[in-house]
Amino acid sequence: MYFHLKKWISPSLILTITDSIKRFNFPIRYHHIRIGINMPTAPRHYRGEHHQEMGQKKLKRFAEIATFPNVLQYPKDMAGKWHEHFGNDHPITLELACGKGEYAVGLARLHPERNFMGLDLKGNRIWVGARQALENGLQNVAFLRTQIDKITDYFRPGEVSEIWITFPDPQLRASRSKKRLTHPAFLRRYQQILGTGGYIHLKTDSPDLYIFTKEVIRRYGLDILSDIDDVHGRENTEEVLKIRTHYESLDISGSHRIYYLRFRLIGEILSGLDQELLEWVKNEPIRATPQWQRHHEEAADQ
Repeated sequence: MYFHLKKWISPSLILTITDSIKRFNFPIRYHHIRIGINMPTAPRHYRGEHHQEMGQKKLKRFAEIATFPNVLQYPKDMAGKWHEHFGNDHPITLELACGKGEYAVGLARLHPERNFMGLDLKGNRIWVGARQALENGLQNVAFLRTQIDKITDYFRPGEVSEIWITFPDPQLRASRSKKRLTHPAFLRRYQQILGTGGYIHLKTDSPDLYIFTKEVIRRYGLDILSDIDDVHGRENTEEVLKIRTHYESLDISGSHRIYYLRFRLIGEILSGLDQELLEWVKNEPIRATPQWQRHHEEAADQ
């Protein structure tokens, strides 16, 4: 049994809660809180049972996605063969770090004339979107379980028409900036599989990732096609931007603000500029609050 106290409450109310719990004979440990009154927390073995239950749930999902026809896990020799998998030659759009696959599934509903693929390493999350797609009979969406930095192993040059990056980990530490999915190191990989004129879409609640991506676009001479700093604050929002992911619904940042960029890769993305970009990152203040960072890390573990 957990207590998360975000506001000041009276000592008398705390004592009432404590006495009520004791009457049920729960084994209780205590920890000190700000107002100097002891409050109960969950016993260690209760927390252990919770984690054990979660682990069993994940194992069950891993076993199920192994039987799903729309999930491929680290497949070999699939580059250039995705149209055979879908049974048509429709354009392919990827959703990277797809999580529970809400965007891949949502886009597949909106555009039956296109094929969509969600990529993520965590099969526990992929299970949600893959199952939903099967239950709704969506034949134009599939899921690929693999690391994103291996993406060129699975697609041939020009095989992908568009890429969506939806609410990825913003990797706020400067030392981890190369892991941001809009870092030039990743853009160079995307460029190898995107067709001519292919778009990259970024949708995020992180002002830091949004500003970083705009700086990348500026420094590397990319073509920005759409820049929205408050998606849901606009009138006549496009249908593709109305799709909400699990993490968007959580509103982790508490800002009620979603950022969106659509841009196109032009020419060679020179690696010689990467060090200058890193120096810029080191000098940029982190705009996210410590609370936002903590909540983002907790949500990423779900």
